[in-house]
Amino acid sequence: MMDSEGGLVLLEPITVMHLFLSAFEDVPDPRAENTRHDLGELLVIAFVSVLCGATSCAEMAAFGRAKESVFRGFLKLKHAVPSHDTFSAVFRMIDPKALDAAFGRVLADVAALLRDGDVIAVDGKALRGARDAGESGRTRMMVSAYAARLRLTLASVPADRGTELEAAIEALGLIALKGKVVTADALHCNRRTVAAINAGGGDWCLALKANQDSLLSDARASFGAEPDAHPSALSEDIGHGRTETRKATVVSSKALAEHHEFPGLKAFGRVEATRKTAEGTTSETRYFALSWVPTPEVLLATVRAHWAIENSLHWQLDVSFREDAARNRKDNSPGNIAILRRRALDVMRRDTSKGSLSIKLKRAGWDDDFLRNVLTHISQVRR
Repeated sequence: MMDSEGGLVLLEPITVMHLFLSAFEDVPDPRAENTRHDLGELLVIAFVSVLCGATSCAEMAAFGRAKESVFRGFLKLKHAVPSHDTFSAVFRMIDPKALDAAFGRVLADVAALLRDGDVIAVDGKALRGARDAGESGRTRMMVSAYAARLRLTLASVPADRGTELEAAIEALGLIALKGKVVTADALHCNRRTVAAINAGGGDWCLALKANQDSLLSDARASFGAEPDAHPSALSEDIGHGRTETRKATVVSSKALAEHHEFPGLKAFGRVEATRKTAEGTTSETRYFALSWVPTPEVLLATVRAHWAIENSLHWQLDVSFREDAARNRKDNSPGNIAILRRRALDVMRRDTSKGSLSIKLKRAGWDDDFLRNVLTHISQVRR
């Protein structure tokens, strides 16, 4: 939490848990009135268990029983810890969007640290294990809007393959875009998405590919035949047995916005990337539609920041939380437990102690003092 002068106020773990309980009160409970277990308490146990490495409802129940004495410090638990069947039934029924919004309220102080010009990366991730044998043509997904600098999930919306675009537009409608830069792959380079971002007062940097063939053709033509006709910026990364060089160029294209009926289009960006390894050299040229005219240096930084959603979110979900191996399949369960994983990652990222994320998750389960420290610092972030 932040004080009136913008300073950091560290909350006691019990107070933090009351923040969660208060936020969870706004999650509609679809169960019958005679249910035994309080929904807020169940969600707290589930979230803390995922924060400590639990990957299934059975593990949530087992963790709750193992740590029952800890939970009783701030939960009533009138009917003890719920069974794994109860956890499973609840996550099949509750609304994932309401659950994600509740976490958003808890982490609102962190999200408030977004600055003008910050990159919000939008992308979908398949939940590969969340599919029954009879659903061979259906791939469930989670579409996330991710604050690259803060390494924070701002919103997540469940989707099936083929509905990723609608889910992304919905996610963008849930967050404050004014002054921010939205980045996304070519799927989202379309009039509906840019209209949603424009309406929110944001800027955009969207990958251009063959799905916008006419726009891509004009983007290529805008740079002309002379390779050095426009200002450019270079970056070079050396490590892990490879050298990567990127050259960014930006050209104004305001006149093409009306021609392509692409509202807000101001410029095109081009990034020429070369990778040298022991096996040889590869190169790739990527084009971007832009709603403002950044310097080439800013374009390089913006494109690079977009990859935080892959490297800092999607990769960690698979490596540290084993999301691809998760077998939650029924109804709303895949989306709800995917949200728990994303929000557990958000909270663990607030901890600044040494150690890999995987080790921290295990340590939180082993060491009650470390777990309390993690919960105490959920609002701590470097400016």
